[in-house]
Amino acid sequence: MKNIQHFLSATLLAFLPASAMAQQLDRMTWFNEPTEWKVADQSLSLFVTPKSDYWRISHYGFTVDDAPFFYTERGGEFEVKAKISANYQNRFDQAGIMLRIDHENYIKAGIEFVDGKYNLSTVVTHRTSDWSIIPLEKEISYIWIKAVRRLDAVELFYSFDDKEYVMMRNAWLQDNHPVRVGMMAASPDGHGFQVKFEHFSIQHLADQRRTKWLKENSAD
Repeated sequence: MKNIQHFLSATLLAFLPASAMAQQLDRMTWFNEPTEWKVADQSLSLFVTPKSDYWRISHYGFTVDDAPFFYTERGGEFEVKAKISANYQNRFDQAGIMLRIDHENYIKAGIEFVDGKYNLSTVVTHRTSDWSIIPLEKEISYIWIKAVRRLDAVELFYSFDDKEYVMMRNAWLQDNHPVRVGMMAASPDGHGFQVKFEHFSIQHLADQRRTKWLKENSAD
């Protein structure tokens, strides 16, 4: 009886879609590994490296590429999301998700703490960085951030309940190119802070161009 149960469980697991399974955090990799971090119960907790950030040139005149980033690599189209909670302390403390081709091409989006206020923040970098924010009216204990990569665009969303998502930005990112995707946090002006990422998941999306071709060239 036990063997039959094991067989049925294994069979059911084999037919579950990849989207039903969360990304395995123990298979991910650090870029700029922080001194203190822990993976437990499919969540990532870390103390953000002080004086660290991602930014290139524009407005400030400097380039930095030294903040913690916990990532896996994906090709093609996908949806990624995570629940983020943090004890923000100083100006520009931030936590979110990042899609990164290389040091000159990346998108990061999440919460950024500026002058005592919480902001939905997006930085898009293609050789030089730009920055956009949506101020929040009150302090929040957590936020959901989601990115959807389709063709040459990335749509960025936020949610307070993982049910209703609101778009915060649409940005260009080179298509047909592998990207590193994962969780990042930075403390450019501070001494670091504690952050926790939960329910991190990546869902594969069928390539739109291929899907269109298959439909137009159906054997039926």
